[in-house]
Amino acid sequence: MLRMKALDFIVSATVGSILSTVIILFITLPLLHEAATPLSFSIMKKNTIIPTRRNYTPITARSTNLYLVVLFIAASCGGNNTQSNVTAPGSTKTGKDQVLETGADLLQRKTPLSQINSYLNGFHFYNGNIGAQMEAHHYVSQLNEDVYQAIIYDGNGEDAKIMGVEYIISEKLFAQLPDEEKKLWHSHHHEVKSGSLIAPGIPQVAEHELMEKLVSTYGKTIHTWHTDQQRTLPLGAPMIMMGFTKDGQLRDELLSARDERFDISTEDIRKNRADIPMPKVDPLANAWEKGEVWQVVLTNDPDSAEHKHQGRPQTE
Repeated sequence: MLRMKALDFIVSATVGSILSTVIILFITLPLLHEAATPLSFSIMKKNTIIPTRRNYTPITARSTNLYLVVLFIAASCGGNNTQSNVTAPGSTKTGKDQVLETGADLLQRKTPLSQINSYLNGFHFYNGNIGAQMEAHHYVSQLNEDVYQAIIYDGNGEDAKIMGVEYIISEKLFAQLPDEEKKLWHSHHHEVKSGSLIAPGIPQVAEHELMEKLVSTYGKTIHTWHTDQQRTLPLGAPMIMMGFTKDGQLRDELLSARDERFDISTEDIRKNRADIPMPKVDPLANAWEKGEVWQVVLTNDPDSAEHKHQGRPQTE
């Protein structure tokens, strides 16, 4: 009886997911269908890409099928082609756990996660050791016009491990940071201009406009699970990461492997972005270039914790 109830629950959950997907498609397809004339795009809040014109035309059965194909292709090239670096130790999930997860997935709201709407692929290295490099998969939400936040994974498949986080701010906000704080941040000018930072799966014109915004931003990145070092659990200290600033720093084999998996050419992307203006980089960013390296050090000295105060209770 318990197995039958569990099976009924899973079947109903699957049917519900399929129906939700169909409803979302038929709601969004009219917004995508436009006349055959060229479109201009705008980056709106949360990096949502929408056409700037509003004279939508009715959908036909033929155009619906076409858009379903386009959406499928876009989804397939935007992820699930990079495995995690490691397999976490532990037993296989039980059937009970899987049923509980399915129920929780249906019943619980995950509002912060639902705000993640952009996928960026790039590369990091350990601050103080440019020879230790890794690919990083960023899943990004935009808080406002000046602040982004990203969860960083070591892959884009179901087995991906959370490596860390990155906070991204505009040059306007970066200019307001204390000088010592700026040394913990890296610029994105080279990552964008070189083509090594990509947004897989979205149209080139949309990606280009997104990169126009990101080229002048700064990131503060901390990795907590070093799967690139084949650590199957998040062991050791968190590490501050940096981004590349010149040609010849990023290992060719890492870039080539990425390009092959995504079926892209970084060199072609670089050429496409040649018209993006190169920003003036704050001299206090990328402090490692000047030999000033900062890293997280674990200590049993409680001084840093003693100076923290109790935060206020959260409100609705």
